[in-house]
Parts: sequence; C-alpha cells; structure tokens
Amino acid sequence: MRPRVPGTQKSRAAAPSRNAKAARKTGRRHPLATVALLAIGLGLTGGAYAAFTTTTASADTPQVQTASKSSVSQGEKLFQANCATCHGMDAQGTVNAPSLIGVGAAAVDFQVGTGRMPMQMQGPQAQEKPVQFSDEEVAALADYVASLAPGPSIPEQKYLDGKGDAANGAQLFRINCAMCHNVAGAGGALTEGKYAPPLTGVSAKHIYEAMITGPQNMPVFNDLNITPQGKADIITYLKYIQNNPSPGGIELGSLGPVAEGLFLWIFGLGAIVALTVWITAKSN
Repeated sequence: MRPRVPGTQKSRAAAPSRNAKAARKTGRRHPLATVALLAIGLGLTGGAYAAFTTTTASADTPQVQTASKSSVSQGEKLFQANCATCHGMDAQGTVNAPSLIGVGAAAVDFQVGTGRMPMQMQGPQAQEKPVQFSDEEVAALADYVASLAPGPSIPEQKYLDGKGDAANGAQLFRINCAMCHNVAGAGGALTEGKYAPPLTGVSAKHIYEAMITGPQNMPVFNDLNITPQGKADIITYLKYIQNNPSPGGIELGSLGPVAEGLFLWIFGLGAIVALTVWITAKSN
C-alpha cells in the first residue's frame, strides 16, 4: 500500500483553481470573442444608420413617379423627337450628353421648364432661354424620364409658398450658396466660362428643384444637407430680398463692396479731377 503524502490531494484540488486564475491574469479569451464583438458592433451601427436615414427621407428622396400611361407615352414620343439625338433613344446617354436614368422628374422639369434643354449649342453650360414646350409637354417629359428609374420628384406646394423663416433662410443661403450666387442672389462668375445665374425672377419650384438635382456646376443639397423646411426658408429669403429693394439707394447690381468702390474711384475721383480742372481754368 502506497503511503499517503501529506498535502498531495490538497495541492491537486488547488491546481485547477490556480490555472483558472492564471488564465484570467493573462487576459486570454475565446478566439471567437473578437469576431462576435465586431459582428454585434456592425449590426448595431447598421441598424442605427438605417433608422436615421429612414426618418430623414422626404420630398427629395428618390421616388418612382406615378403618372398615367398616356402622359408617359406622350413624353416618350417627345423625348425621341427632341432629346434622343444627344441622350440616346433609351436615355442612357451618349458621348455628347449624360444618362438620364435616375435623374427624376425634378431634373427634367427644371432643365426643360427653364429653357436650358434642349440646348441651343454646345458650350461650358446650358444657358437659360425661352421654353420650347408647353407646361403639359414638360410634365409629360418629366413623367417619362421618371418612369425609367427612381429619382427626385417635383417638390410639394407647401415648400414653395414663401411663408418660411426668412432669417434662417438667409443664414443657410450665406453658408451654402452665397459663395457662387452672391449674398443677394445676384449671381457670379465661375471658372472656364461658367457662371452662377442670378436668382431674381426664378420661380420657387425651380429654385427647389435646382437644390435637389444640382444642375450644371451646382452641388446637390439632399435632406441630410438642407432639410425640406430649410429649402423653403431659403426660398422665403430670396423672395423677401426680391420684393424689398435696398434702402441704401442704387444697388449697383448687388455685387458688393468691390463694385461700389470701383464706382467711387471712377466717377467720384473723376468728378473731383474735372472740378479741379474747371476751377483752375476759371482762375486763369
């Protein structure tokens, strides 16, 4: 019979406990723990982003336009007769013009409704000119292009009534638009022969459509950049300054202090020089 060694069983019983403590001290964890944590984090982030973007969707979110078959059919015929030469028979674009798949009804209503399309000639950008189509034909063209793929829709009337917050609209306009269009919406020159057009006399619908479609060199302002109410406030501000002329006298095109200073240098100093010459001539 093997003699008992004092403390042997106690040391064996304590061994697993010491091993567990040692594992905890070294910080070891299951190999799949990191993968599980990453999966949980990605799932929570994706869910939160999806919920946020869903709540912010509104008028300028890509939508499928609901239009009558007759309107779409009429628009298709007009498109093939007037637009397909540049944009292709299926509106998928050519070397001369971009694809219209996904641009939505708002882009067509703006470009065709302001006379920029069809273009009169190739150039740095499409220039505004008399509208070539009736309102019904413009709507039919918009319905046809919108039927090809989802895109920004024509804005609701509640955002176009000019009853927003003009002060907030002025702040948003100065931050996002004034660097090109001038703080008074008088327009300005850009590079390579391009320009930002003046906004006086432009309809509220076309201003809103320009913000959500980004024509020419203009960026797209979706709901994450400027909310629909913010766009309505910008329209309110532009209509306010259009209907309330400057109380300071001649606006000189609202081009700012450079134009005003140049006016004083040319005409003010010119008048002083002319007066000096006249006084000298009289004294002689």
